Amino acid sequence: MTQDRDLLIPPEVEADSKAVEVIRAWVANEQLICALRPTTWQSKPAAWGLVLADVARHVANALQEVSGEEKSILLAAIRHSFNIELDSPTDEPTGDFAV
Repeated sequence: MTQDRDLLIPPEVEADSKAVEVIRAWVANEQLICALRPTTWQSKPAAWGLVLADVARHVANALQEVSGEEKSILLAAIRHSFNIELDSPTDEPTGDFAV
């Protein structure tokens, strides 16, 4: 099966003229590459915490759908590795920010 490089845009996003993309992530050259819009929630870094938590839940839901594993176990594994990586990073982000 051939995989497309880009994910499909969900119909809810297509239908909302006010929708704004806030983050994209790729694996390229064996590393994570991100593009993001940090100005989406001016001076509210806690909003990004909510986004990352919601993304973790979406990932757990998707993994449950493809693997059949319990969502709570999947989310616990995501949370565990997230906390370890925050406490002891295996890599430091590099790159520039452009508006």
